[in-house]
Amino acid sequence: MPRLRAVVFDLDDTLYPESAYVRSGFRALGEWAEEQLGVPAEEAYAELDALFREGVRGDTFDRWLAARGIPDAGLVPEMVRVYRAHRPAIEPFPEAPALLDRLRRRYALGVLSDGEVEVQSAKLDSLGLRDRFSAVLVSGELGRDAWKPSPLGLRTLLERMGGVAAGEAAYLADNPAKDFIAARAAGMRSVRLRYDGGIYSSLEPETPAHAPDSEAGGLDEVEAALERFQTIDS
Repeated sequence: MPRLRAVVFDLDDTLYPESAYVRSGFRALGEWAEEQLGVPAEEAYAELDALFREGVRGDTFDRWLAARGIPDAGLVPEMVRVYRAHRPAIEPFPEAPALLDRLRRRYALGVLSDGEVEVQSAKLDSLGLRDRFSAVLVSGELGRDAWKPSPLGLRTLLERMGGVAAGEAAYLADNPAKDFIAARAAGMRSVRLRYDGGIYSSLEPETPAHAPDSEAGGLDEVEAALERFQTIDS
């Protein structure tokens, strides 16, 4: 295969710990709960965080309201709105800024993330990393059908990076349910970032097609994983 010219990063649990965003959103919801429902902010935050630590996903707000004995009455959509619209208090993984600075001396760098444009853009702005990338794409910009495992977002991003060939690019991401099968469909190589505490760190690929080409236990191992591609190609 051709030598690598570009590295594309996922965002959540790749450039920063996604759990930090979740808890940032819970802080915002705590303030909302105190103002709108009379529930002390710290209590609301602690209860929401406890549900998250128990592994509750998808119906967290429904469960919290039920546990509190608060009739839904349309509150869940409002909680979702507050959560998504809040200004994130998040920071990149400590190794991220220096890693990106080193990599961009050798590769073109991009970001491709699923989600709503406003939500994901606010995360990237809060992280202060946007200027490290030659192109950024949130797949919500292209419509829901472009979300991974569709390869459309990756293909569109590579075009925006100056027409980088898919075989010359690698995708660094964390979720084996969708990330690596999308990269494979786009014709790209892939590296899984699998660090302790990641939301999907214990999830195994469903099929060989869902598996990454290489794996890194943290951002400090990314350069070695990319170099393995160069060694194979030489």
